[in-house]
Amino acid sequence: MIERQHLAILRETDRLGSVTAAADALHLTQSALSHAIRRLEAQAGVALWKKEGRGLRPTQAGRHLIGLAQRVLPQLEQAEATLADFARGQRGMLRIGMECHPCYRWLLRVVEPYLRDWPQVDVDVRQAFQFGGVGALLAHEIDILITPDPVKRPGLAYEPVFDYEMRLAVSSDHALAGEVAAPGDLTGEVLITYPVSPERLDIYTRFLVPAGCLPRAVKVIETTDIMLQMVAAGRGVTALPDWLIAEYRASLPIRSLRLGPEGIGKSIHVGRRAEDATPDFVEGFLRLARSA
Repeated sequence: MIERQHLAILRETDRLGSVTAAADALHLTQSALSHAIRRLEAQAGVALWKKEGRGLRPTQAGRHLIGLAQRVLPQLEQAEATLADFARGQRGMLRIGMECHPCYRWLLRVVEPYLRDWPQVDVDVRQAFQFGGVGALLAHEIDILITPDPVKRPGLAYEPVFDYEMRLAVSSDHALAGEVAAPGDLTGEVLITYPVSPERLDIYTRFLVPAGCLPRAVKVIETTDIMLQMVAAGRGVTALPDWLIAEYRASLPIRSLRLGPEGIGKSIHVGRRAEDATPDFVEGFLRLARSA
């Protein structure tokens, strides 16, 4: 029975002090405005205004609805503005899935300026060990998937945003000499890895296994900081992106070797659903990702 127009009429009439001014503000004729209020009064069975000289004074019922209008209308106006932001792709939640442990530090470089540039967009990051990345993307549980190993599936599209090289990190005084490591060099080493199955580790699939070699032992550690502290202390070796090793060399006694004469080249990819219309805030993330 009570419509938004009724509340707008009551609020503007009370604010401006006359029916004529309220009609002008709402782009209505005076007769249309008066008719709307009379119809509401007839439906409710109570008067909302009383004439007082040449002006109007709200009744107790009218004052109640004016108070309601002052509370409800700003909320509706804010909701409409928010929906308009959603429609323009300027507001929402960017849900990011991660299938790359060392990429988390790279992601921080992107998220910091992203949050500054997109103040109406929140960011949620989910780690790969908590869910299946490709399945989550296809199930609309995440919006984008960051991975160095894109798995092709119908309906998914991947874009490489950052190239790097996997290298072997060793302590500065490690016995390995030269600039290149051979698979056989690791047979007497403790290999430190993230908690990822060997079939998803390039140090196995592209370096050790093709040469028929395995490390002496494997130690699984979740955090990059601890991994490289162990390497610096001579407790093992690990394979990490070249840019990540370079960041730590300023504070830790470590160096890196190329994995084989050709090295192991990699790319960070951002995957998304190919058929989806891409909101502006997702495109904004991709632009920053390409430049990070």
